Amino acid sequence: MSGVLVTGASGTTGSRVAARLTARGARVRAASRSSAVAFDWYDPGTHRGAVDGVDRMYLVPPVRDPDPQAVMLPFLDLARTAGVRRVVLLSNSLIAAGGPSTGVVHQAISETFEEWAVLRPGWFMQNVIGGHAHAACLRATSTIATSAGDGRAAFVDAGDIAEVAAETLLSAVPANTDLVLTGPESLSYDTVAAILTQTTGREITHRRLDPADQPAFYRALGLPEATGHFLVAMDSIVAAGMEDRTTDTVERVTGTPARSFRDFAMAEFPG
Repeated sequence: MSGVLVTGASGTTGSRVAARLTARGARVRAASRSSAVAFDWYDPGTHRGAVDGVDRMYLVPPVRDPDPQAVMLPFLDLARTAGVRRVVLLSNSLIAAGGPSTGVVHQAISETFEEWAVLRPGWFMQNVIGGHAHAACLRATSTIATSAGDGRAAFVDAGDIAEVAAETLLSAVPANTDLVLTGPESLSYDTVAAILTQTTGREITHRRLDPADQPAFYRALGLPEATGHFLVAMDSIVAAGMEDRTTDTVERVTGTPARSFRDFAMAEFPG
């Protein structure tokens, strides 16, 4: 095996994928705008160097780009010509092959490469830590503020996504399918808040917002206007029940059950 290109290598999944591949002895080219291997989806001048000496790739689409195929499809052609034979794409649980956005890329990968996998995770557990809007809201107000109502989602740990990615990149037998990834249980934000209360020692509540008020609420926290509108769209999906499902994909692929939100919270908020 030659090297493995990991795009978005400083991000939530990319950094974890790179670490797991390295731990398993793979030669990793960790690529991002700020890494030693410079890579920018919008700068074709960084593309050819990124695929030199690699035969496998983990691709994280450009963040919140509604038309990622415009920059990703030419890159796929370049990679194939350069000798890449296996591609693992990070998509999301709601978009199937041939659908909008990453669905177009999903379809192209399955038609362009003989070895491939598309990972379709649901909501990340990591949304309550780091730089995500929910994490900022928690720090500032001790609440998770959503317009999701009683809607539920099977939050998945980014570490589990990375384990599946590493396995599908290194396995002797290619997956050649898409994989919907979830945690082991579907949770409402009320339950998420209750678990965080138990694990953090702080009183955390779920603040139920009207969708019309949500952008202003997050703007008052110092977040961009677009963030509030994005959360309205995401919460409407949860409220409609579209993320209320679980799969056993993590365990089937890795041999280890998916991490629960409680175990995640206990690790991230010890004491």
